Amino acid sequence: MSAAAAAGQSGGDSGVTECFTPMTGGHGAVDDMLDAENKRMAENLVTKVSRLKSLAYDIDREADDQNEYLDNMDSNFLSATGLLSGSVKRFSTMVRSSRDNRRILCYVSVGLVLVFFLLYYLISRIQR
Repeated sequence: MSAAAAAGQSGGDSGVTECFTPMTGGHGAVDDMLDAENKRMAENLVTKVSRLKSLAYDIDREADDQNEYLDNMDSNFLSATGLLSGSVKRFSTMVRSSRDNRRILCYVSVGLVLVFFLLYYLISRIQR
């Protein structure tokens, strides 16, 4: 191969390189733009994931608080049930006993009803 032919091939490679250089620069600008868009979207995604993580933590904490509240309510209901069942047993015993206890029970019941109506009357007078 001669020097001229070698120079021609070299010149041809140079021409091909020059032809693709502007295109590579054009692709570089597009790549930079896409890279900047990807970074912006990644930052948005990080922000959203952080917000969701915080929300999930808040939901978990709220669920734990609600479970504790329900457990306390359960124990309160159990103690109230025990108190009421004891009262019902005493009331049943008193009703089944002699005639004198029934008379006392009647007086107590009438007295409670009268106290209720008296309180109702007084509260209605105060609100006017």
